[in-house]
Amino acid sequence: MGGVPVVSARARARRVARDERAERRRAGRSGFSNPANPRRSTVMTLVCALFAVYCLFPFVYLVVNATKTQADFTSTFGLGFGGSFALWDNLSLVFSYQDGIFGRWLVNTLLYVVVGAGGATLLAIMGGYALAKFRFPGRKAVFVVVIGAISVPGIALAVPQFLLFAKLGLTNTPWAMIIPSLISPFGLYLMWIFSEQAVPVELLEAARVDGAGEFRTFWQVSLPLLAPGIVTTALFTIVATWNNYFLPLIMLKDSDWYPLTIGLNQWKDQASTAGGQAIQNLVITGSMVTIIPLVIAFLLLQRYWQSGLAAGAVKE
Repeated sequence: MGGVPVVSARARARRVARDERAERRRAGRSGFSNPANPRRSTVMTLVCALFAVYCLFPFVYLVVNATKTQADFTSTFGLGFGGSFALWDNLSLVFSYQDGIFGRWLVNTLLYVVVGAGGATLLAIMGGYALAKFRFPGRKAVFVVVIGAISVPGIALAVPQFLLFAKLGLTNTPWAMIIPSLISPFGLYLMWIFSEQAVPVELLEAARVDGAGEFRTFWQVSLPLLAPGIVTTALFTIVATWNNYFLPLIMLKDSDWYPLTIGLNQWKDQASTAGGQAIQNLVITGSMVTIIPLVIAFLLLQRYWQSGLAAGAVKE
């Protein structure tokens, strides 16, 4: 009798091994794999490699051409290095050209991002949490307004915003960039959905039973659970504010308040003006400097970003 379980275990092991071999053959034919299957799809690997090359190509172009002088930029192949390595000279010229105006543009952009995108993230956190965890009259109407605001492209609101700010006397000031950046309908919607999934109602009720007020419950109980969603929202708002072009184009006329997007475009167009000097090497080098903070932000926060995007994908 003692041998019966052994025979059953061996038979079960053989069946499992046979099923695994059949699954591997099926996955190999279909071109897909599962975590237990060591095979990988060659086609999908090639597609991902081509997509990676497509995404990295502009960055490689910037790095290579930032090492060229203006003469080499116009006389050599775009993806080939020039006769001399001029990266450090170009960086020095970028920050000294026109009395160091590039540094002022960089500070302006950081100001708009920290105050505008930071404020938009904070408002999205508080608004999304309140809409997710509190029931009040008009909540469904707010939902409709938020969805409608997401569907309207920001460029369609730029002209009405300009007319409004002109009446208030705020054009050509930093407030013309900061105030519109404080509103992020997509960030609000994202935090609304994330708060609904990430913060259990039972946890909030337990905190209230223990005597914690709503403010303390939000900061000490809910906020740590919202960290992935906060980082995801912050990344979206930072990139949107950093790359904003059309709004400052119509709001700002004083170059001292330009962000990097408008300033670099002004340098690019300089060659087409009467008596203007072509400085494509400085435009390329300045563009490379411009994207470095965003690259660093994504590299440091990508693990939170990925977990934020995956939140709520699994039904428990």
